[in-house]
Amino acid sequence: MEATATTIDTRSPLTAPALVTVNGIEVIYNHVILVLKGVSLAVPEGSVVAILGGNGAGKTTTLRAISNLLAGERGEVTKGSIEYRGDQIQNLNPAELVKRGVVQVMEGRHCFAHLTIEENLLTGAYTRKNKGEIAANLEKVYNYFPRLKTRRTSQAAYTSGGEQQMCAIGRALMSNPNMVLLDEPSMGLAPQIVEEVFEIVKDLNTKEKTTFLLAEQNTNMALRYADYGYIMESGRIVMDGTAQDLASNEDVKEFYLGVGGGERKSFKEVKSYKRRKRWLA
Repeated sequence: MEATATTIDTRSPLTAPALVTVNGIEVIYNHVILVLKGVSLAVPEGSVVAILGGNGAGKTTTLRAISNLLAGERGEVTKGSIEYRGDQIQNLNPAELVKRGVVQVMEGRHCFAHLTIEENLLTGAYTRKNKGEIAANLEKVYNYFPRLKTRRTSQAAYTSGGEQQMCAIGRALMSNPNMVLLDEPSMGLAPQIVEEVFEIVKDLNTKEKTTFLLAEQNTNMALRYADYGYIMESGRIVMDGTAQDLASNEDVKEFYLGVGGGERKSFKEVKSYKRRKRWLA
């Protein structure tokens, strides 16, 4: 299904009601740089939704707009709205969003290098006061990430990239989130570790009913595990559909899955050209 920023249907693309709905947002950095241009998308509750596209497409900015982390980068949502369970959330601070069940795992595996793995995990439980609940959440994280339990007393600085990524996700899970915004989980990781991380994400989605919205350049891996996907280019949604439909789309195969050849222009240009060809036929 093809869509533009002005015509996209923001109703849930799957059968479940939308947990988060983004309605035509624009984001500006430093008061002058327009980064997102009328982005709309919906994330059904209990689903895994992927935002796909190359570096600079606007994926990270979209996640930061939802989690309200733009201010630290001198960015702001200037148009449109963002809703969580039907309530507008663009004016809430990140801590309030965490309490409501929305948490982001930042790109680049941001762990506290001088803290142990377990100390890093416990920082994710700062919104929780019940010690029994914190202990139960910690054990749940260790069940999903047994490698972290083995390395729980090691300083994060001396663990592998894969272990740090698992720690970052585990720390997010310590707050018992309904929704996790996961930014570039495959970045800098070996293929085997990437697959292991995505398997755990799918396991959490299936068993814990955790909703995931992930931004990912590794389109092939993302479409294997996501239910639905949005493709971004230059701050706009240029295509969306079920993961199965996107994976079988010829243009997606050529531009994002490495299947096909010839000189590569932008995805937007080739779609426009092919539309003209169909109209002339």
